Amino acid sequence: MQIKWFDELDSTNDELLRGISRYDNLSVVAAVRQTSGRGQRGNKWLSAPGDNLTFSILLKPSALPAGEFMSLTYLATLSVKTWLCEQGVPAMIKWPNDIYVGKRKICGMLVENQLDGKRIAASVIGIGLNLNQTVFPGELVNPVSLKRLTRKEYPLRETLEQLLSRFDFPALDTPKGRTALWEAYNRDLFQQGLPCRYRDLLSQAEFTGTIKGVTREGRLLMEDGKSFSFKEIGYIL
Repeated sequence: MQIKWFDELDSTNDELLRGISRYDNLSVVAAVRQTSGRGQRGNKWLSAPGDNLTFSILLKPSALPAGEFMSLTYLATLSVKTWLCEQGVPAMIKWPNDIYVGKRKICGMLVENQLDGKRIAASVIGIGLNLNQTVFPGELVNPVSLKRLTRKEYPLRETLEQLLSRFDFPALDTPKGRTALWEAYNRDLFQQGLPCRYRDLLSQAEFTGTIKGVTREGRLLMEDGKSFSFKEIGYIL
């Protein structure tokens, strides 16, 4: 994998999207400082310069059906979760694409796809991992970093190389591999099997529900048979 480091960028996702024709498959762009980092739901990704990993991966799949776009999320979340567990941190996947330790967020992701007919022509996977930051802005209500958990300092460039080595990109190439990613993702879900409080974002009603799993298409399943897509349900932590 080719890793290109920048001292400063507006957004690593935006850099790859702007240069998607000139960047090769499996190119990685990382920034010491992001001025306009983006997260899910249009949120900003706030990160202290030089303390954390902010990077994006460009994939140009040869045969990934558009209907299986969630396989990219399954791959990315599992890879980061696996690496964190290897560091002695009991990480879990908070649907759809955050990584939590306990009830605290250590990593967020933003996946942006470009389609060519019924297949994914290109995908940019943006990842922000809280590595060495110990003081966070007040608007972030539940952040945590690896350093706060382990009391260790992590070198950015070496850590990124180690983390990328956990990505099983060939799993995306076959139906069997994609099924394995989905099944593994379902085994590692935050709050799965536990009655917890949630908010229906369409009606704004609060309720107690128990996560059963996630469908192949990425819908969150509750044990009462209800299912939710992204932006239809919120966690009350």
